Amino acid sequence: MTDSGSDPAPTRRRPVWPDPPAVSPEEQARLEALAEQELEEAERTAPRRTTRQVLRIVVLLTLVLLTLYVLGPGLVEVLSSAPRLREIGWWWFPLMLVLEAGSFACMWVVQWIAVRRTDWWQISTSQLASNAFGRVVPGGGAAAGALQYRMLVDAGAPKGTTATGLTAANLLTFGVLLGLPVLAVPAILEGRVDSAIRSLLVWAAMILLALVAGGVVLVVTDSPLRWIGSMAQRTRNRLRRSRPPMTGLPDRLVRERDLIVRVVGASWKRALSASLGKALLDFGVLLVALEAVGANSALSLVLLSYVAAQLLAQIPITPGGLGFVEAGLTGFLALAGVSGGDAVLATLAYRLFSYWLPIPIGGFCWWWFRRRHPSTG
Repeated sequence: MTDSGSDPAPTRRRPVWPDPPAVSPEEQARLEALAEQELEEAERTAPRRTTRQVLRIVVLLTLVLLTLYVLGPGLVEVLSSAPRLREIGWWWFPLMLVLEAGSFACMWVVQWIAVRRTDWWQISTSQLASNAFGRVVPGGGAAAGALQYRMLVDAGAPKGTTATGLTAANLLTFGVLLGLPVLAVPAILEGRVDSAIRSLLVWAAMILLALVAGGVVLVVTDSPLRWIGSMAQRTRNRLRRSRPPMTGLPDRLVRERDLIVRVVGASWKRALSASLGKALLDFGVLLVALEAVGANSALSLVLLSYVAAQLLAQIPITPGGLGFVEAGLTGFLALAGVSGGDAVLATLAYRLFSYWLPIPIGGFCWWWFRRRHPSTG
């Protein structure tokens, strides 16, 4: 017989990180409603374009022109090798297309997990349209995010979870990109990595560690996030005394953090796997391009060249890193042992599927999306 006075042995459960806080559906709905109200208020009180903003746009366009002037020779060299694409067997192109399509599909999975309350068609078409937009305007990353947010909201997605979900998806995919050099640790330890690539990897590792450490701290505690919000709010109010003071930013950041943790937390394994798949499939396009031109190089060195080029693409001056990626990737591939001609041709084939082809596809998706969900202004 069991002793009625003794407590049964507790069942130990393995913790899963991150563990979303237990919140009732009513409380979650209240947080989402508050986030949407704050976004609507920000949109209503957004100031009109000022002379300073116009000057900022002029300066940005000037930087773009100067950058393209400096990087122009490398970009022209890559683009002028287009006739040599006929040297590549036709069967390589469908393979590169499938790999790049898989990379985009993985991004849709991450966004679908993070945004919720929307369907696959809306996620895929809005992401393709915003991705294309970000490749034709300077500093396109922010503009692309704003466009996709507006498209999803016009389709009926909640403003709060859409904004926080897209932010979480972008942070996750960028963090995975920074973590890819871990796969090339053997080459780094053996000293086969050029000093230029090694320097970029050091910076990437520092950014990755900062993101991971900062993310853990901001997820498990409220005080640092409230402090950041308080400092940002105080700074903004001091710099813009002529406008109504901003209030409630610390509480808003905590609420949005809770939404992100609940949205991604329960499915973090799937989101992480999809983010890794996005990067590796896109990297696979570069590997196929190198194989198609007959170039031979160590896999780890090609991976480091890929990561370095992707970091250059984050420079918010030219659309989609145009010029930076072409010059950087051909240079890093040459450092990895690929001949100059093969590096140029492989870079062109890779950028054909990762940069140029998605632009017209994204334009069509924007038209298709707007036919079903016209803009609300």
